[in-house]
Amino acid sequence: MKSPSPHRPFRGIPLRALAPNAVTALALCFGLTGVRFGISGEWEKAIAAIVIAGVLDGLDGRIARMLKGESRFGAELDSLSDVIAFGVSPAILIYLWSLQHLPQFGWVFALAHAVCCALRLARFNASIDVKEQPHKSAGYLTGVPAPAGAGLALLPIYLWLVTGEPFFRQVYVVAPWAILVAFLMISDLATFSWSSFRLRPGFRLWVLVLVGLVGAALISAPWATLSVIAILYILAIPFSVRSYARVRRQRAAQQGAQ
Repeated sequence: MKSPSPHRPFRGIPLRALAPNAVTALALCFGLTGVRFGISGEWEKAIAAIVIAGVLDGLDGRIARMLKGESRFGAELDSLSDVIAFGVSPAILIYLWSLQHLPQFGWVFALAHAVCCALRLARFNASIDVKEQPHKSAGYLTGVPAPAGAGLALLPIYLWLVTGEPFFRQVYVVAPWAILVAFLMISDLATFSWSSFRLRPGFRLWVLVLVGLVGAALISAPWATLSVIAILYILAIPFSVRSYARVRRQRAAQQGAQ
């Protein structure tokens, strides 16, 4: 066995590269834990686990950039975690909660969400090294991201928990909604991202106040708050498409002038 050279120091994995990967793995664990709670019929705990996974998914990338621990391994791990936490787990939840009562085709609608989530993330990975990305360069996303797709797919459960109405649990409501969300994830529609917003200095304090109020609402009335957030997100998609179309026209005009 060849011993390490005395002139070459041992190089381990720096902690700054391990920390964001650990957060990603934790998000994966919470996503799968949602399935465990769904099997036992604890729907509130199941949704809470997926919501926590979404929060962790939003943190891992920022932690990696802050610690300068970005890596291709981390990107691949993040995509695999997203497929399970925001594709497979919500699909199983909506199937156990409602779609299992639709003979033969219920599982097909649930699979549509998981498959489209995987296709979206595969498309994202394939375009990482592509230089020409019009949506990304303008600060927009292509389609609905996986965490938001999971949140939208679970909207009927939020409304059912808020109102107790059996209408939201009917297969003729859940199945079309699942297909719509699956289509939005793999669509080419331009959707807002954090980088597409530019706040004026005078609005920063108001935004911080709004974030605090939303956090308090999530604690005191989580299902009603999640319902409102999901509905507002859906309503914002036409505005994001129109906003990107305006940016594209401005770019075309600048290129024509040049």
